[in-house]
Amino acid sequence: MVLAAPACALAVLLAGCFDEPKLEDRWTRVDVTGASLVQYQVLPPSSSQTITLGADITYRRIVTGFAVAELRASSTVPASGGIVGPKAPRLAMAQDIDRILASSVTMGRATRAVTGWDHLIQHIDFTFTGVTPAATDSSARGLFLLCYLGSGQKVELQGGGDTIIVTPFVSEPTQILPVGMELAVAGSGSN
Repeated sequence: MVLAAPACALAVLLAGCFDEPKLEDRWTRVDVTGASLVQYQVLPPSSSQTITLGADITYRRIVTGFAVAELRASSTVPASGGIVGPKAPRLAMAQDIDRILASSVTMGRATRAVTGWDHLIQHIDFTFTGVTPAATDSSARGLFLLCYLGSGQKVELQGGGDTIIVTPFVSEPTQILPVGMELAVAGSGSN
């Protein structure tokens, strides 16, 4: 009888040690390690920006596809209309990024083919030119710098070059957490 109380206390303590890991530790995750832009930065309208972004991808399963760093403009998703930022809650941000990707246009991007497996951490440095919309353009309502994973297909262009068409992975079915930050265009009313 005397040993029953300590045994129960030990069982309760051990149960706390075996809690399920946080979502961020179970899903493949993209993290920003550095960028030439900062959260909520206001950019001049109709201008070209050289954008750099460093990202770490922490894989939790085998993933093959493309990593994308992209400047996106949306006429339907305003900046501050979602939870998008490097320190935002990850599942909510992933859902907002899915929504932004479905209802925005690219303003510049860089891609990199990737393959990873459980516990691999892969660092990627992106550099690309992004063009900000005009302040009067309705797409200036929301401006976002995003980093996500997707599947891609190389397509040859009529002029002899080629491009990669990337279809973003939807977060929940693929268990991938993209990352991003909200930006603004000066004079657009979104800042």
